[in-house]
Amino acid sequence: MGKIGLLAGDGSLPVEFVRSAKKRDDTAVVFAVRGMASPVLDEEADKVYWLNIGQLARFLFLLKKERIDRIAFLGKIRKEVIYGGETPDTEMRDFVARVKDKQDYSILRKITDRLAKIGVTVIDTTAYLSALLPEKGVLGRVPPDARLKGDMEFGFDTAKKLAGMDIGQTVIVKDRTIVAVEAMEGTDAAIDRGKSIAGAGCVMVKVSRPDQDMRWDIPTVGRETMAKLIECKFSALAVENGRLYLLHKQELLEMADSKGIAVVAL
Repeated sequence: MGKIGLLAGDGSLPVEFVRSAKKRDDTAVVFAVRGMASPVLDEEADKVYWLNIGQLARFLFLLKKERIDRIAFLGKIRKEVIYGGETPDTEMRDFVARVKDKQDYSILRKITDRLAKIGVTVIDTTAYLSALLPEKGVLGRVPPDARLKGDMEFGFDTAKKLAGMDIGQTVIVKDRTIVAVEAMEGTDAAIDRGKSIAGAGCVMVKVSRPDQDMRWDIPTVGRETMAKLIECKFSALAVENGRLYLLHKQELLEMADSKGIAVVAL
């Protein structure tokens, strides 16, 4: 029981976190990134501050005002501020200038260090969202055949290598060949590219980084991804067990089962 902050980006994961926090009798104060975070947060959270992505000085001020000493980072935050999409404040410009490169982990490590200087700890979110971590094995009713198992295992090893290079965490595989790799454009674009190159029957594999810090940027798969896989006539989805969040699990598996798509946690 206490007060917990949340820096909320895109997707439904921040909403799930707020609901979990309330079940634990925590007061959830959300700092929602405008144009990315879900408006549902206004209904679910105890208090919401809407911020533009470049308003670092205001974010730091509000943390002090609310006396936040613990905060979670959840939801994808697109990096327009780094590539000219929005005018940052002076604090953000100085922050970006001090980051040695523009890789996700470099930015997240730097902002975590910056928050520590004002007494704010970035927490491991699995304490609140452990129910979303998939266990190893076949998750739906459709078992993968030998070809799909081979594609999953091949894709898993390759995805881990790419994730370790901070390129992306998703690969698209067919016949033990990588046909598409996720980069900054996102998972849906990689799925589309895989379908356009290899046609129906592809396999999507999503993993965490080899050095995944469970405070930051935990990979997520939900029903929207499954809808895209169905649209593009994929045959299977493989995820890493215990190291990423599987959202809307029951609905996702029902969707997969209805279309004969194997879903496996490796």
